[in-house]
Parts: sequence; C-alpha cells; structure tokens
Amino acid sequence: MINKETINTICSAHLAGTSLYVTGIRISSDNKINVFLDGDEGVTIKDCVALSRAIEGELNRDKEDFSLDVSSHGAATPLAFPRQYKRHIGRELEIVKTDSSKMEGKLLSSDDEGIDLEVSTRENKTLGKGKTTVIRQYRIPFSEMKETKIKLKY
Repeated sequence: MINKETINTICSAHLAGTSLYVTGIRISSDNKINVFLDGDEGVTIKDCVALSRAIEGELNRDKEDFSLDVSSHGAATPLAFPRQYKRHIGRELEIVKTDSSKMEGKLLSSDDEGIDLEVSTRENKTLGKGKTTVIRQYRIPFSEMKETKIKLKY
C-alpha cells in the first residue's frame, strides 16, 4: 500500500536544494494521491509537473494502481508552516486563535516564533460622540494560532 512516508521521502529527495516544500499529502483508500506544494518564491505549473513525474517515476503502477494530483498550496488554503508567512508580509490575514477568538489585520513581520500583526479597529471617542480608528500592533506566537488564511481581495 502507498503511504505518506513513501511519498514524503520521494518529494524530499526531489525538492532538496530548492525553495519548494510540501505542505500536505493526502492519500485516499482507493490510492488517490494529492500532494500540495509551496515555495519561498511561489510555485509554477512546471514545478508541479516535475514533482508529479518524480513521484510517478518512483512508484510502480503494475504493483499498485493510483491516481496522482500535484498542485500548489492554494490561496484560500490555511497557512501550514511558519516559513509561508514571510511571503505574505503586507497582506491582510484572518486568524483564528486557539481560544477561538478571531483577529484580522495586516501582516507586518514574521519569524520562527510568531508574527506581528497590525489591527485597525473603530472605537468610541473618549470625548464626544462618534468613533475613531485606532491602530494597534500585536505579537502573536504560532502556538496561539489555530488557523490562518490570507484575506483575498476581489
């Protein structure tokens, strides 16, 4: 039976020395293999095709039948690794924290421990009626993040 470890080993060998990395592998009970790829400078169709051919070259179709799909991580897919955040500095994020609270803001920076997020909120004025926009910066460790998605602008 084809397993994730086998696919991961093939991918790691093929991607060694590149800025590309695997963000996910799914294998269904009927051997439908999905591999999700990301890179520090993005992913091209050519990258996906090359990895697909490398995987197919290592697996034996005569021994086990399978279908294979290699694709980019996807813009709407939650970020899975700290290294993915660096590419998205300056973009708007939606974060669900481990305590189920939600935050939205602009990604200012990222390192191995967490991110710095700029959050803009409307708050009541201290004097008089109405609201004012307040901008605050927050440091959010990766350990406190449950899910992070890029806010797409249409």
